[in-house]
Formats: sequence, C-alpha cells, structure tokens
Amino acid sequence: MKLKILGCHSATPFENAHTTSQLLEVKDHLFLIDCGEGTQIQLRQNKIKFSRIKHIFISHLHGDHFYGLVGLISTFRLLGRTADLNIYGPKGIKEILTLQLKLANSWTNYNLFFHELEKKESELIFEDDSLTVYTIPLDHRIYSNGFLFQEKQGLRKLDNEKIKNYDIPICDLHNLKLGKDLILGDGTTLKNKMVTLDPNPVKRYAFCSDTAYNESIVPLIKEVDMLYHESTFLDVHQNLAKKTKHSTASQAAKIARLAQVKRLVLGHFSSRYSEKNDFLLEASSIFDSVSLASDGKIFDI
Repeated sequence: MKLKILGCHSATPFENAHTTSQLLEVKDHLFLIDCGEGTQIQLRQNKIKFSRIKHIFISHLHGDHFYGLVGLISTFRLLGRTADLNIYGPKGIKEILTLQLKLANSWTNYNLFFHELEKKESELIFEDDSLTVYTIPLDHRIYSNGFLFQEKQGLRKLDNEKIKNYDIPICDLHNLKLGKDLILGDGTTLKNKMVTLDPNPVKRYAFCSDTAYNESIVPLIKEVDMLYHESTFLDVHQNLAKKTKHSTASQAAKIARLAQVKRLVLGHFSSRYSEKNDFLLEASSIFDSVSLASDGKIFDI
C-alpha cells in the first residue's frame, strides 16, 4: 500500500494549502478518498492518470471534502472516459451531483454508479480479490464515515531452492501457492510448508476525518498499519473542537494509543495555525510514531 496526500487542510483552500483528498494505491488499484475543491489540479500536478481512478470514497458532504467531485466527473467526460466510475458516499450525494450535471446539461458518457451510505454501524462497501473496504462511523455535525482499507491474504511464496529437490509438475505449483499439500509420484505427502514461504503480511489503512474524539472507533481500527486521523485544532482550542465536532492533535494521539496502531498521520489542519510542527509536538507527547501530512507527501504503508 502507498498513500499520497493531495490535500490535508480544513475548510478554506489556499495556494499552498489544499483541502482534503488522498490517493491510496493498493496493488493495481488507485482509490480516491475525498475530493475537496481543486483535487483534479492536484492530480495533474502529481502526474496521476485519471483513467486509473475507478472508485471514489466521500466521507461526508461538507464542501472541503467533496466540492471538487463534480468538476472531476465533468473532466472525465471531456477526456472521453468510457470506464465505469463508482462513488461511495452519504445518502444525498447522488441527488447533488445529478442535479449539477442536469442543470449544466453535462451528462457523462460513462456509467456513474452511486453507492449511498446511511447506516450508523460499520459495513462492507467494497470487495474484490485483493481488498475489502469497510466504513468507520464517525461523530461529526453531519453524517460522516471514515474508511478501513484491508488487503486480503495473498498466495504463499515458492521456495525455489527447496522445490529443486522434488519432482513437482508445473501444474501443481499453483496448488502450493494456495497452501495445499501435494501427493508425490511415489505416494508420499509433501507438506506445503516444506517448500513454501509465508505470504507478505496484509496491510490495513484507516482514514478518519472529520470527527470529534470518539473512542467507539477503536475496535474497528485496532492495530492498523497506518491511521490518518483529523487534528483540526490544538489543545488550546479544545473548546472549538468540541463545538464544531472536530479533534485536537492530542485527541488523535489518544485514539492511536488506544487502538495500538503502528503509525499515526495527522491532517485536516485549521488555517489559524502557522506552525504545523506544534501538532507534531502535541501528539508525540502521547503517541510515539506520529507524522504530519503535507500536500504531495507519500507514505509507504
């Protein structure tokens, strides 16, 4: 897994402070998470092929998380896109986007599939051969979800040096990758682990923005490899965090500590703060492995 931050600032976009959007690369997939204003410009500046984006996940319907979506959809049309596009987001997102497209007489020449969400419990919303995506119910002023991306267990790896010691037909090598034992020509059983290695460990990434401090998400994100958690405010403005249902850097760190995540990435910074390192200092006093998101930054998960 590889995460690219396209934007990690809250509310109002500035020249060098883009609103929320990120790209998660999982094997051959590119998943777009949120689509704040200006996202397609960020995609171009980062040399991302638009055609690779087939699934877009929208956390909630505040403008800094989805106002760039209709523009991106329209650009896809202008570029002659024919591949299907799947959009996962709160109930109402279909109504908003189709009204915009209708009034602009800009219907797409590709299929748009809306997967509207309204459950208050975590649910599976995407699955293929290599990955599952679950919602993470958040606590914000309007209906909001985070997303848990989890790889599926891959195939076992062949230990080529040990395989040389046995007369194994090529057609049986795939069965070894599947974890099966083999019956050899002399009737003996070849135990799978004698000639294979464990597959790569599965990776898990959790995106949690926007949300107030909410310990109920801890079981859902337990021991993930990376947690992106909003930290709009510092503790000095904890009263504003409570009022607007956002989190502080220290609150994000407390969630990371409770969930025993491997790494915490802070983002969704308020523009009131000029020194972003204060977020790192505040969170690091509670949780050891903390990084700050920044526009264009790449994280290996």
